[in-house]
Amino acid sequence: MFSLILLALLNLVPNVVGLPGPTPAASTFAGSTTTAVFPPPAAGVAGVNTNFPDGSEVGFTGPTRTGDEAGAIATAPVIAKVDSHFPLINSGASGNKPFDVTSHLGNLSPFQSVPSSKFGLPDASPVIPNGCELTQVYLIHRHGARYPTADSGPPGFADKIHTAATSSAGFSAKEELSFLNTWTYKLGGDILTPFGRSQLFNLGVGFRVKYGQLLKKFTNLPVFRTTSEARMLDSALHFAAGFFGVQSYKEDYHQLITIEHADPGTQNNTLAPYETCTNGLNEIASYGDVQSGKWAAIYLAPAVTRLNAKLQGLELNVKDLFAMQQLCAFETVALGYSAFCDLFTEEEWKGFEYQSDLQFWYSFGPGNPASSAMGIGYVQELVSRLTKTRIDTFENTVNASIVTSEILFPLDQPIYVDATHDTILTAIFTAMNFTTLAANGPLPTDRIPEHQTFFANQLAPFASNVVGQVLSCPASDTPTHIRWIVNDGVVPLTGIAGCENNKDGLCKLDTFIAGMKQRIEEVDFEFDCLAKYNIPIPDNIVTGQYPENLKPKPEQKA
Repeated sequence: MFSLILLALLNLVPNVVGLPGPTPAASTFAGSTTTAVFPPPAAGVAGVNTNFPDGSEVGFTGPTRTGDEAGAIATAPVIAKVDSHFPLINSGASGNKPFDVTSHLGNLSPFQSVPSSKFGLPDASPVIPNGCELTQVYLIHRHGARYPTADSGPPGFADKIHTAATSSAGFSAKEELSFLNTWTYKLGGDILTPFGRSQLFNLGVGFRVKYGQLLKKFTNLPVFRTTSEARMLDSALHFAAGFFGVQSYKEDYHQLITIEHADPGTQNNTLAPYETCTNGLNEIASYGDVQSGKWAAIYLAPAVTRLNAKLQGLELNVKDLFAMQQLCAFETVALGYSAFCDLFTEEEWKGFEYQSDLQFWYSFGPGNPASSAMGIGYVQELVSRLTKTRIDTFENTVNASIVTSEILFPLDQPIYVDATHDTILTAIFTAMNFTTLAANGPLPTDRIPEHQTFFANQLAPFASNVVGQVLSCPASDTPTHIRWIVNDGVVPLTGIAGCENNKDGLCKLDTFIAGMKQRIEEVDFEFDCLAKYNIPIPDNIVTGQYPENLKPKPEQKA
């Protein structure tokens, strides 16, 4: 039966900055927050309404014969790609040239398929290579599209507009900014948008079509994992509904919910490791904001001058314009369309995309000294699953109460599904030594480099999904190889000790496991996650680890 394990009950407080009462004139309500609640408070369903029996009570279902499981990842010549974002509207950038803004929103982009050529394997496909047979699959996915977090730029920008609109100075906007005269802030906070829910449902359907054949190898119900944050649990449940079907998913698997909460009761959690990795939430983790801020001051400077000329009673700065670009992303995935998208040029959108690359590189990727330490807990769990060996050393974010339990952490599943955050995906890539992604680092903060290899919109967009395929090549009962697929693109594993160049991205399984064990030994969790660093931290890191030659002597550790 479906079960909810380790569920944390969190108090979710809405972020409301608008004014109550009737809607005033345009000049005074610009920037105010508007909200809606459904179902209406007095119309909710209380208990069982006998007027509306469910399907099991009505009966008369007609024929219900099921078919065999699909396995398109092994049988189809190609795999369908995700290249549209229905029902979102791409309004384009300012100018006459068509431009897909939604694919240049960095980690705020909706997931779309990435060709393997982008990762350096032009001949690779996610379809199982000829002569090989799929034996096991690992899925790590990000939650779907969400509303902005409370500490992000959009709510503050709305406050600034509303303050200007209600001041005696008088606020007005003209030309392409004229919509601000009547614009209201309609976004919630933190939770999934309707489009975000659809992303995970569709991911579940697609995963069933690709990998459903593996369900026939289960002897017990699957255990899938997520964390307790609302958007995380909502994503996991929508994935399960798509994968198993809305009528039966509650009976078809167990949902393990790990607590993601800093205070009180911080718990080890490999899917949210920053709660126990001190340098995953402090100024070390914010280094990407510093670095991307340097670039934002450059690429947004022309737009500050251009847009301020069309405003009265309000002076915009780089921070405001960056929030406006974020509003394009968040309004699009929440409301389907955003007028903010048309305010910026193609060059400025490419600048926004690169600032996201900078943020992830220096905060959660190869350029941050705590990234490998944050991702190494998942790597240790992966080795445990691949080798069917219980973890007995606990020196990072692995939760002993979970991984030592046969019920909570089974080691015999043909399919594993884990839900996490964008920042943890890039930390896991760094911990696993996907070095081809870091080939052009460190990233400069004064220009977009040529031959770039690290892109946040390719690695960690909304509903990002990472698949590990365990294969037997040639087909047999014994797994021999593994490879990893990021958003439908096969990633080279040549950064892992012993893994050779392979056109299909394959690495011998024993070699991969040995390489992961080596990474676990190499990563200094105690120092990289818990030590107090000198600020600024080195900006030439490409391994996600603090350079050994720069570490202070042991007595200087925190």
